[in-house]
Amino acid sequence: MDQIDRKIINMLEQNARASLKELSAACYISSPAIAARIAKLEKAGIITGYHASVNFEKLDYHVKAFIQIQLEPRQKGEFYPFVKTVPNIIECNCVTGDYSELMEVVFESTAALDNFINDLQSRFGKTSTQIVFSTSVDHRGITFQNVDDLSTDDLKDDAHH
Repeated sequence: MDQIDRKIINMLEQNARASLKELSAACYISSPAIAARIAKLEKAGIITGYHASVNFEKLDYHVKAFIQIQLEPRQKGEFYPFVKTVPNIIECNCVTGDYSELMEVVFESTAALDNFINDLQSRFGKTSTQIVFSTSVDHRGITFQNVDDLSTDDLKDDAHH
């Protein structure tokens, strides 16, 4: 991966709908070269998809929370399929520490969140929940530094790809 690939990734993370023409102008290479690089990044598993960013509050999901849950290893076979069926779970991660799973969830109300937590506790056991008051940094990708200064060496290297 070179500076041009990093610049493409930065631009697509900021706007997944950036056109080949926009990417081409910013990277100083042709649209077909941009398309080939994107295809290569997708094939390598570096770019895994393109997503819309949604404001959950505007969809009446006003409560965001993080729920930690303690699972026994034997419970994972039931837990993983269960969480995949719950649309309110935005993300679920297996983590280290006192709790084995960390979920990010959104609900319409604290009552709906409470019902979900009660269901989790009855099925799987102990939980700990933190309700989010505000978000200082929204979900974002990693921004590569120093990609705005594409050098002629980067452009020469592109001719060899």
